[in-house]
Amino acid sequence: MKPCNSHWWILVLALSVMLVGAGARAQDAPPAPQPTPRASKRTKAPRKAAQPAPAPVLEPKAIDILKAASSRLSAAHSMRFTALVSYENPSLLGPPLVYTTKSEVTLQRPDKLRVITSGDGPASEFYYDGKMMMAFSPAENLVAVADAPPTIDAALKAAYDSAAIYFPFTDVIVADPYGDLADALQLAFFIGQSQIVGGTTTDMIAYVTANVFVQAWIGAEDKLPRRLRAVYRTDPAQLRHQLDLSDWQLDGAIPADVFGSASASSAHRIQFARPDPQPPPGARPGAKGKRPAKGRASKK
Repeated sequence: MKPCNSHWWILVLALSVMLVGAGARAQDAPPAPQPTPRASKRTKAPRKAAQPAPAPVLEPKAIDILKAASSRLSAAHSMRFTALVSYENPSLLGPPLVYTTKSEVTLQRPDKLRVITSGDGPASEFYYDGKMMMAFSPAENLVAVADAPPTIDAALKAAYDSAAIYFPFTDVIVADPYGDLADALQLAFFIGQSQIVGGTTTDMIAYVTANVFVQAWIGAEDKLPRRLRAVYRTDPAQLRHQLDLSDWQLDGAIPADVFGSASASSAHRIQFARPDPQPPPGARPGAKGKRPAKGRASKK
C-alpha cells in the first residue's frame, strides 16, 4: 500500500532472549556462612549481555514474489476486481472499532478508472476518462469535476493533492507497483504459505518501509494479491488496516461508457478541493506570525 492519504499493508518479527542461570547444589554441602550484604554484591553472577538484533535483510524469495505480482499487474491492459477494506478507529472505551468499505474497481490502461464504493458510511463514485475526473456522492447528488492529467498514476496523485481522495488499493493499480515500493524497502521476508486466504494457495510475505509494516498474501500460481494487512509504524495505537482483493478479471473487454456517469454529470457541482478546514478570507496569521496549520487526511 503506498502513501497518499490516502491508500492502503504487516507483521511478524520476534526475537527471544533467554537468560540461563546456574543452580547450586546444597544437599551434601556443609552450611555456608551467611554472606554480608557487601559480599553478596561481590559474588553475584554477572548478567549476560542481550544478543544484538539481526541486521535488516531483503530476502530474495520475498523480493521475487513482490516482483512477480508487480509484473502480473502492470502487464494487464485492463482489470476488474473487488476491494474490501477494513480499518480500525479508536473508541471512547479504548479498544478500536472496525469500519468496512467495498469498492468495485475497473481500469483500462493508461488513462481510464472507475471506483464505485459502498460501506459503513456514505457511498461514493469516482470516474476518470483521461481528460476529466469526477467525484460523485449519490445520496447528496453532489459532484466535483476537475481537469485531469493523461495517466492513471498522475490522476491518482492529482486527486490526492487537490481533493485528498485516496484509494487503499492505489499500490495495486499504479503502472509499476514494485518500482514505486523498491526504494523505500527496509526489510522483506518470506513467512510461508496459506491455503485459506482468497480461496487459493498464497505465498505469505512481510515487508517494511519507514512508514508501514505490511503482511501480504499473494497467489502462488496467478501472482495476484489477495490480502494486504498494514500497521503504520508511527501510529502509537498500532491500528490495523486490511485490504482483501477478489473477483480478479484481467484483460477483459470493457465498454467505453463504463468510465462516465450520466447521473454524476447532471448532479449539483461543488468545488474539487480538499476537505481540510481553511481560514476565512482575510484571516490574520496565528500566534507568533504562524499561519493556522492545515489538516492532513489520514492514509488508510
